[in-house]
Amino acid sequence: MPRRLRPGDRVALVAPSGPVDPERLERGVAVLGDLGLEVVLGSAVLAGEGYLAGPDAARAADLQEAWCDPSVAAVLCVRGGYGATRLLGLLDWDAMARAEPKVLLGSSDITALHRSFATRLGVATLFGPMPASATISDPEGPEPVTFTHLRAALFEGGTPGSVTGDAVLVPGRAEGPVTGGNLSLLAALCGTPDALRGEGRIVLLEDIDEAPYRIDRMVTQLLQAGCLDGVRGLVLGSWVNCGDPLPVLAERLTPLGVPIIAGLPIGHGSPQFCVWMEAVGVIDAKSCSLSGMFRNPDEAP
Repeated sequence: MPRRLRPGDRVALVAPSGPVDPERLERGVAVLGDLGLEVVLGSAVLAGEGYLAGPDAARAADLQEAWCDPSVAAVLCVRGGYGATRLLGLLDWDAMARAEPKVLLGSSDITALHRSFATRLGVATLFGPMPASATISDPEGPEPVTFTHLRAALFEGGTPGSVTGDAVLVPGRAEGPVTGGNLSLLAALCGTPDALRGEGRIVLLEDIDEAPYRIDRMVTQLLQAGCLDGVRGLVLGSWVNCGDPLPVLAERLTPLGVPIIAGLPIGHGSPQFCVWMEAVGVIDAKSCSLSGMFRNPDEAP
């Protein structure tokens, strides 16, 4: 488990995926500064190249340099989009494994990094809202509920509250490390070294702009690839602009016979809550909630 943040810490902003809106980035930097953090930008954060935030080598170098810099306490991915999977073969994982673990924050396309940091580095990472994305860098300021939960998850002494959904597909209680993330990315990682491994874990699934039949196809891929074998429970987050995917999700996932809760505001949309990946979480179907059990490094088992 990484050390969580303290006021005065230095945090590095990197763009592993899509191009960044400079105005959103400026507002996000100001939000972080108001939290008492010293913000430094990767050299390629604004080096857009089509649908990518600059060349692959430059984006990978920014990420690796930030992770390996001992003066940096957290690496914050500024937005999602597409492109993180292209970096996985360019990073020096041996060098990154020698670095002290620190906070990695991101969601959506950053699911690829959450998976690779789990499998290659054994590090817990924070799935949550990003500095140059909606809910944090909107012109009117951060969405209050989102911001409060993010601050509690990021900083020492904070205790992020439970995240509550609105539907129970299978009742019960489950406890285990949380993994998963964006369904499209998890499907794309099938057959790679960073493929989802759900055994003994609670798996989070969410997505945006995907029709129910495409969700069906991707979930079926995870099932047929064995990615959900031995899973302890499932958390279904936000499905923005996806129609009504719950019927197909229920059809495909309830046969697993594990607790499943749905409608949790995790992934996209507003508000957007945080989840510590690879930290222990608890599904309680009675309250339709996911509770994190983040422990400080000296208390972690």
